[in-house]
Amino acid sequence: MPFNYLTNAPCDRVGLTRTASLIAIRRGERKNCLLLDNGDFLQGTPIGDFAARSRDEGRSRSLHPAIAAMNALKYDAAALGNHDFSFGLPYLRSVTARANFPFLAANMNILKGSRFERYVILHRQVTTTSGHTVPLKIGVVGFLPPQTTEWDGDLSVFAACQDIVQSARQIIPNMKANGAQIIVALAHTGIGSHIPVPKMENAATALAEVDGIDVIVAGHTHELFPHPDFPAKTFVDPIMGTLCGKPAVMAGFGGSHLGVIDLRLARSANENWKICGFDVRCEKVEAALPSNRNIERPVMAMHQNTIRHLRRRVGRLESPLNSYFSLIGHDPGLRLINMAQRWYVRSQLRETAWERLPLLSAAAPFRAGGRGGPDHYTDVAAGRLNLRNLADLYVFPNRICAIRINGAQLRDWLERSVSLFKTVTPGSNDTQLMDPAFPCYNFDVVDGVTWQVDLSQPARFAPDGQLIARDANRITDLMWQDQLVQESDQFVLATNSFRLASCGLFSPLVSNNQVALKDDVMTRDILRHYVRRRRRINIAPSQHWHFRAMAGTSVVFESGPGSLSHLDAVSLTQSRRLDFTGHTPEGFARFRLHL
Repeated sequence: MPFNYLTNAPCDRVGLTRTASLIAIRRGERKNCLLLDNGDFLQGTPIGDFAARSRDEGRSRSLHPAIAAMNALKYDAAALGNHDFSFGLPYLRSVTARANFPFLAANMNILKGSRFERYVILHRQVTTTSGHTVPLKIGVVGFLPPQTTEWDGDLSVFAACQDIVQSARQIIPNMKANGAQIIVALAHTGIGSHIPVPKMENAATALAEVDGIDVIVAGHTHELFPHPDFPAKTFVDPIMGTLCGKPAVMAGFGGSHLGVIDLRLARSANENWKICGFDVRCEKVEAALPSNRNIERPVMAMHQNTIRHLRRRVGRLESPLNSYFSLIGHDPGLRLINMAQRWYVRSQLRETAWERLPLLSAAAPFRAGGRGGPDHYTDVAAGRLNLRNLADLYVFPNRICAIRINGAQLRDWLERSVSLFKTVTPGSNDTQLMDPAFPCYNFDVVDGVTWQVDLSQPARFAPDGQLIARDANRITDLMWQDQLVQESDQFVLATNSFRLASCGLFSPLVSNNQVALKDDVMTRDILRHYVRRRRRINIAPSQHWHFRAMAGTSVVFESGPGSLSHLDAVSLTQSRRLDFTGHTPEGFARFRLHL
């Protein structure tokens, strides 16, 4: 629906029901058309979370709203994404069983029970430019990140996920042998290097090099491709929309855009079809497009029930929570999450050998702008605290974990986080503060210690987690209880299951560490219990970290327009001068921070 459940207001930036209107327009322009999706349909907004919770609690056996909408749109095929497994394999199976189209996962091997289809060959009668009707066999194959079974810890018991490129090299010849004349890869994976490496997460470019694949539909990283702001790389053309010369598209997320690939096909003398031309574009779903009533109708009941559920009161907030200035050190909502994690882990480790160690907690801002746009920020006003507000604070279905960590590893953990910032030359003015390739959900803030960030040092890690400057040291004055943290100091760190996955960006730092707690409880449920227990929430102004002073130096960054209402609160914790300098064409508020 074109509705933001976290702000409880209509929204013209998202919604499959509005995308449906654009789909109808494009279908009307072409007699030969396929509608495809490449995953993460099941989780991502509160309506998906509510649908899963309702099924678990036995309150609903109705058709899942995403499946209801996709059936109404008459999808031809879809791939599975990693987040589709977030609520467990049995739930995913029960939901997809009611789809009127196939779900594909070529590189996912189910160890217990039947597997999802690897590929499908669609037999279509197509109309040629001369008006004749001829048969065409279109192969559609789906891939998802091989890390999927690691990100959801319980999934590794039931499934194994293989390398994307390796799987494609085995499967594509089979598709050809079974009659596929054109092959489309629904690749729930980002656009990375053309050189394949084992188990690579963002493999769309390397996949495009596989012989026999004609078209790539990429995803997973929620970017726009083709798009002039997408960085050009070897074999990546963000203007033409090609990967290794083949047409490719990535259509944002949440129904924000429609990826359109127009193929011109020619049949040779031996009756084989080939692509002789193409046009690729990523079309924004404009605000003027109406919401399609035929798609709204089957999801309306679940939509209204979700809104009612999110109105339930869980406590009272004495001071506002927002993430507008999270990336410069002011985020009381993040502190609340860390407090809840520490409370739960402390209770679980009581009367164990772990309770003697200092307990820290790590959490990242999930909604702090970036690709989500100027409205993609947490903003909870003081007063009644509802489930909707907690969903705003913690959007992912991560599970709580805790590990033993030493001082050196803690410093590395923070170095990984502050690699989000660009290097700043002392004395320079208005350097862009954040690296746009670094998503905010990888910016962990650790509660229980304090530190400073020296921006004159280079980043130690690349956005993909690769070590690029081993000797770089941005973290200075790392303190615990007013004492400098030594490399051998021992702590317990509360974090989440995603961070501990063996393929995760942080896992190389702590891959062999002892696990103090690995629970099936979701972090947002812990947050809900913590708030209900305390009833009244008052987060005192504080700041765990600061930028190290750099005389005569300034940086610029963007935030949501709602940030202008919270400048006074930021001044209580931010010792540096902060100036509002105007708005960007995209609607962000722009600030200058004097270091």
